[in-house]
Amino acid sequence: MDFLFQIPVIGVVFQLVGYLIDIIPGLGPSIVRFATPLALGALCGLMCERSGIVNIGIEGLMLLAAFFAFVAAGFIAQAMTAETSTMVFGITPALILGLLAGIAVAMVVSALHAWLSISIRADQIISGTIIIIFAAGVTAYLNRLLITPLPGFGAGSFSPFIPPAWLTDLPVVGWIFNSLLRQGPIAMAVLPLVLIMQLLLFRSRWGLRTRSVGEHPRAADTVGIDVIRLRYRNVIAAGVFAGLAGAFLSIEASSTFQPDTTAGRGFIALAAVIFGRWTPIGSYGAALLFAVFDSIGIAVSIAPPSGNYQQLGDLVALVPENFYSTLPYIMTIVVLAGVVGRSIPPAALGQPYVKEGKT
Repeated sequence: MDFLFQIPVIGVVFQLVGYLIDIIPGLGPSIVRFATPLALGALCGLMCERSGIVNIGIEGLMLLAAFFAFVAAGFIAQAMTAETSTMVFGITPALILGLLAGIAVAMVVSALHAWLSISIRADQIISGTIIIIFAAGVTAYLNRLLITPLPGFGAGSFSPFIPPAWLTDLPVVGWIFNSLLRQGPIAMAVLPLVLIMQLLLFRSRWGLRTRSVGEHPRAADTVGIDVIRLRYRNVIAAGVFAGLAGAFLSIEASSTFQPDTTAGRGFIALAAVIFGRWTPIGSYGAALLFAVFDSIGIAVSIAPPSGNYQQLGDLVALVPENFYSTLPYIMTIVVLAGVVGRSIPPAALGQPYVKEGKT
């Protein structure tokens, strides 16, 4: 195998592949963790767009959920003088109530987006943009008002589960179990949620109705499906996923809130929906792919290529460190450039529906 690494130019490519194969098992938990908000955001976008509603406001929904989950958990923790955590995941009443607060806020703002898009029939792109701008402004202001004056404010975070060694030490597949299970409760719930959504979307009456409303709402209406009601219900319910994504960022992945905590993840989640061809499993796969590139920067700083990968290491040393933090965004552009035009969205996506007989 070493002779492949010595081939001029092409050898560096083989070194890169070998290096990634070596480091990805060790980075597995980080990759799954980085993919969690992307996958949850993608499920939110998928549920909306399969119903025919564009939702580019996922970034704003996640930001609002992250802020209110953190603030609610923090104030509740202060009010509870004798708060105790459970043995599993470090769960406390404050963290649970904070999680519920983040989900509730995301659902309320999703309801606003549904009202603007479905009842008012406003431009759905503009509606989503308003949510993003509103979320950025409100959270930045309230952060200075409520969080900045209180050093040490917060309620901690959910703790990761530590899987048993006999499971993670299994040959070949042990690292997969370690990646999926060495997570907090929100990250661990992502894969079951993806599988449930895949099953519901393509193997249930609700899924059939949702897909028909997104593809041909007029035909769905003629067979007795309430298009308006179903769209409202799906857009509001999709807020649950955005709420989980935001809460993950502030009370599981960390125990702090920063105004830029989402860092464009809502937009990358939309790219995952497109790359995943509007399917839950495909979107999760895309989220994992983006997360791999997010993890490469960590790998290069902790364990730079060396030994058999020395030529790759010399090349990596010439690249500024800040470049690696941009890899997920560069990958998003590359993926969209290659997929747009080939991935077919729901036919009625972005088109307001007007019931016959109404103006």
